[in-house]
Amino acid sequence: MDQQKVDMFIMTNQKFFPAEKIMYLKDKLRTMDEEKFSLISTIDFKDPTTILLVSIFLGSLGIDRFMIGDTGMGILKLLTLGVCGILTIVDWFSISKKVKDLNFNNVMSLI
Repeated sequence: MDQQKVDMFIMTNQKFFPAEKIMYLKDKLRTMDEEKFSLISTIDFKDPTTILLVSIFLGSLGIDRFMIGDTGMGILKLLTLGVCGILTIVDWFSISKKVKDLNFNNVMSLI
């Protein structure tokens, strides 16, 4: 894989991945072929900032968890109003990391 393409992909998408896993991702992308790289380039990543804003404003309804595909916790938060607000507040601090890990796992499943 062309080093310049890998660097451009990492620069444009680094906010979607955990900072500690970017070097690992960069090494994996260097060793992959063009076809897989074009497939990875078409993935629509979830934006951690958008999910955080949804969590702040609609987190007690579980919308943030539904958006990242965690339907079980989304239903729990919906039925209990975020377990009386406690889980909602916890998600304000942890949802961005969960979204970045989800994006990283989606890329790793294609590699």
